[in-house]
Amino acid sequence: MADLRPLIGLALLAAAGWLVYLLAPILMPFIVGALLAYVCNPLVTCLAAWRLPRVLAVALVFVVVLAAVAGLLLFLVPVMQRQVTAFVLKIPAYLDWLQQTVFPRVLAATNGRLPADMLAVKQAVVGHWQELGDWLGIVIGSMTQSGLRFLAWLVNLVLIPIVTFYLLLDWDRIPARALSLFPASVQPRIRRLGRETDEVLGSFLRGQLTVMTVLATVYATGLGLVGLDLALPLGLLAGLISFVPYLGFIAGALTAGVAAYLQFHEATALLWVLAVFLAGQVLDGLVLTPRLVGGRIGLHPVAVIFAIMAGGQLFGFLGILLALPAAAAIKVWLRHLHEGYGAPRRQRAPR
Repeated sequence: MADLRPLIGLALLAAAGWLVYLLAPILMPFIVGALLAYVCNPLVTCLAAWRLPRVLAVALVFVVVLAAVAGLLLFLVPVMQRQVTAFVLKIPAYLDWLQQTVFPRVLAATNGRLPADMLAVKQAVVGHWQELGDWLGIVIGSMTQSGLRFLAWLVNLVLIPIVTFYLLLDWDRIPARALSLFPASVQPRIRRLGRETDEVLGSFLRGQLTVMTVLATVYATGLGLVGLDLALPLGLLAGLISFVPYLGFIAGALTAGVAAYLQFHEATALLWVLAVFLAGQVLDGLVLTPRLVGGRIGLHPVAVIFAIMAGGQLFGFLGILLALPAAAAIKVWLRHLHEGYGAPRRQRAPR
């Protein structure tokens, strides 16, 4: 019967995965709330160690985090809206420049095999520039097209802080309660597994969030010094997607390079943009990732990309966000499974 335990464990894991897949549409606020509680719990524990009641520690951390997020949004959203609007207002001029300067060169290089008339494109963009400029209105309008979809989005948005608050209140008791569900004979192994998973997952999450924040700041600041109109949105986007190896660097450099060439009409602008992203990549490769993340997840870059794509395919955007933490935890579990059941088999084989 002992030999069947790995199969039973894998079957239970597969069943749990299937259940998560079925419940994916309603799990978002609970998973995001659990992640936020997990990240914020060390702050609560630190305050509680100063003999502050846990409920007050949770409330204090909650208020500080909410105030920081609200202040950040109040600063970022207007700046991003101004930058996007300024860029969109210049699109007709950019199209004129492309038609008069760039497009003739392309036609000459391709022996006239491309259509030279960009008037239709220009008229289409000019006709809708006001709608494109008000990007916030577009986002809100798309959310309100379906009343039920908007209601679900609003409920999820309200549930996330509620779930986070109540999980933080009981986070110090959750591990013990979860451990009590297992037989006493396996509790020491489960405790070791949980401790190692917590170390790997916690250090990876906090380190990766720090790396993303620093890179977003570096990219946005560098592009701002270059004078790019879209410095803030492009810098933030490149930093936030930097958890995928090289994706933030490649996507950010390409989009910022195109925007810089349209704005400045000079090839030297491309060199400045490339210098910004190369500086960020060097900082990430030599300082940030080795010191803050290191080899804690221990996955090959191809495995990282596969995990992200698989998470997106199964669970959408939420799956993309959770792919790497889940991969880190699964790797720890598989190693313990191998150590628990693989080694005894190798010892019994010579008999």
